[in-house]
Amino acid sequence: MKTNVFNLEGKVIKEINLPSFFEENYRPDLIKRAVISSQSKSYQPKGNSPYSNRLNTAEYRGVRKPSRMKNSINTGHARLPRLKNRTVLMAGRVAGVSQALGGPRAHPPKVSKILVKKINSKERTKAILSAISATASKSIVSVRGSLLPETIKTLPIIVDSSLEDVLKTKDVDSFLEKLGLIENIQKAKDAKTFRAGRGKTRGRRYKRRKSILFVLGDNKNYKSFLNIEGVDVINAKYLSINELAPGTHAGRLTIYTENAIEELKNRFSKVN
Repeated sequence: MKTNVFNLEGKVIKEINLPSFFEENYRPDLIKRAVISSQSKSYQPKGNSPYSNRLNTAEYRGVRKPSRMKNSINTGHARLPRLKNRTVLMAGRVAGVSQALGGPRAHPPKVSKILVKKINSKERTKAILSAISATASKSIVSVRGSLLPETIKTLPIIVDSSLEDVLKTKDVDSFLEKLGLIENIQKAKDAKTFRAGRGKTRGRRYKRRKSILFVLGDNKNYKSFLNIEGVDVINAKYLSINELAPGTHAGRLTIYTENAIEELKNRFSKVN
């Protein structure tokens, strides 16, 4: 499988052969499982204290036979734990059970619940390769909503490694404009909206759209990409399913550098 290599002026300078994993079978089911597994590791455990609303003197006295303890049988009261050693108004009030006023919750969330969704390491690797191959399919990338100009005949988009040395955001914008991809950035800007509800005060003020993913061999100048709406930049060594398939949907518009392709070759060279 061959594809074109562009320079920073948006012109084709040569043609290269792609690694075999760009022809991997597209597995959306496996990609979804891998994304959910990765996201589940950041879930925060939550739950009530096991002693919540139980620290009281309530005691159940359901003794049928006569004893020194006071019975609750045949007294005209429901057989439930009741407070003792309290004032006259509080004595005998039901407490310590979920149906009582101020009682504990019946089935509260528990911290001990297992939140992480596990996936086999080979399946995770297979999902990453499948998501990488989806970036080389025009149909999958277009269905996800990306806008592709007529000048781009083949995917994935591969750029000369000089892109890694760009120091200014305006130079990255200029490169995207020459390549005909600047409309994807504008589309992400137009999709930026205020979030409804309480999340506005919790660090989630805006709902934003993902646009272009840059995969570099060396992301030392990553700051020059960060101020572009919806853009993510990552080193090929750490490329994961979260960047390739945000929201479990693969086919993100991705730009690779030549160094990144070589890094991915070394990374997945031992994968059958």
